[in-house]
Amino acid sequence: MRIYGSTTDDATRCVHYATALDIVAIKFRCCGRYYPCYQCHAEGETHPAVRWPAAEWSERAILCGECRTELTITAYRQTTSCPACGAAFNERCGLHAHLYFEVPEPAPEPTPEPATVPPEGIRE
Repeated sequence: MRIYGSTTDDATRCVHYATALDIVAIKFRCCGRYYPCYQCHAEGETHPAVRWPAAEWSERAILCGECRTELTITAYRQTTSCPACGAAFNERCGLHAHLYFEVPEPAPEPTPEPATVPPEGIRE
């Protein structure tokens, strides 16, 4: 199976994500091609990425770079390692799930309320 993008090894790591745990490639819904990450897709294609809707999460669209098993999106989102070979996946990939799958975008970090001084001022 061909992996597109700027891969750095046979386990699907790329120039953007290359830790020991970065071993999945994602089949992009728009073109049906496997890329290691959204940045590789943006660099390699002339069209925008299209996210997978939840109704299609039964599609085998995740490739384990260690054993080449294809996982459904649902199975991938419910595990932290490959069910076939046990290789650990990068749990931090979940931070980018909204770029690949139709999920709620991560909530922004709350902004702390500014300190207020009572109208009568500060008393000591």
